Amino acid sequence: MPTTRDYYEVLGVSRDASDKEIKSAFRRLARELHPDLNPNDPSAEERFKEVAEAYEVLSDSDQRARYDRFGHAGVRGASGGGAGAQGFGSFQDIFDAFFGGADIFGAGGPSAGEDVLVATQVTFAESALGVEKDVVVERVEECQACEGSGAAPGSEVHACATCGGAGQMRQAVSTPLGQMVRQTPCPSCRGSGREISVPCDTCRGRGRVRARSTVSVRVPAGIATGQRIRLQGRGGAGDPGAPDGDLYVEVRVQPDERFIRDELDIIHEVSIPVTAAMTGTTISVPTIEGEEEVEVRAGTQPGAEIRLKGKGFPVVHGRQHGDQVVIVDVRVPRITSDEGREAMRPLAEHLEEHGDDGDDEGFFGRLRHAFR
Repeated sequence: MPTTRDYYEVLGVSRDASDKEIKSAFRRLARELHPDLNPNDPSAEERFKEVAEAYEVLSDSDQRARYDRFGHAGVRGASGGGAGAQGFGSFQDIFDAFFGGADIFGAGGPSAGEDVLVATQVTFAESALGVEKDVVVERVEECQACEGSGAAPGSEVHACATCGGAGQMRQAVSTPLGQMVRQTPCPSCRGSGREISVPCDTCRGRGRVRARSTVSVRVPAGIATGQRIRLQGRGGAGDPGAPDGDLYVEVRVQPDERFIRDELDIIHEVSIPVTAAMTGTTISVPTIEGEEEVEVRAGTQPGAEIRLKGKGFPVVHGRQHGDQVVIVDVRVPRITSDEGREAMRPLAEHLEEHGDDGDDEGFFGRLRHAFR
């Protein structure tokens, strides 16, 4: 019979509990109240069904919204008043509580290969332009001596006598919903379905060995330190019939004293004499693609930026490019002698008359202060 108790109270959670908290509470209570674990408690099965009913409603976002608004009247017709009545999601969660998340229609088949993480270093320019790198990977690989069979070359392989070559064992399990059949890996052949008469000497019958190998990976242009490249299926080898794991390559970019990365832009500082800033000049600046001639216009101020379009980082696997920003550092000489000050005084007077429109905070204003 459907419960009349508040569903949140049944599960022992607050009304603003997250989906994760609701699922955790259900699994804990389901294990605690399972009738098979409480043979001397005649009410255990009813309490278990009450918990399952509450979870069925609160684990469904639409039903939970109706329940929050209208109470039991809003969900009674849809709920069915019992575990698993509404959908497979709640049904599977009931089994998760007892079987540790196993698939009730064939749990514990061949194990997938392990994921592997390695690191590689690239230069600043390589991270901007992209590069092909070789990385050394230690992983589980298929045994080459027996081609993954686990049997010594020339020996016979038979169907497992325990499971008849199926690799799975069927087990009947009693639940409040009735008797269910659960499949588990055969303990004799570990799910392979085969019996090996003479194990391979190299892998000792496992069909897999741990080995080191070199893998080539393409580091895309625009990548930054800490980003990872995923190579699907290039990780550890899985059991026969199971997928291989993935290989993840974490990229570490070596610093370059000439450049600083600012998102997609590259910052480079160049120093020029004050005379070059006053009269203008052409300088050579490094870029990630080599040296480039850059024009410095007459009257360039300290800290001025010259932007080289498209010379920065690209978006990884995209078309957008950043720029290279050249920051101009103007070197103003320090005059330490009276003779030097007297020699420069005519120039200072000329700058005062024709230079910076009287803006003493500007470049020429600072230059005049340096000469006085």
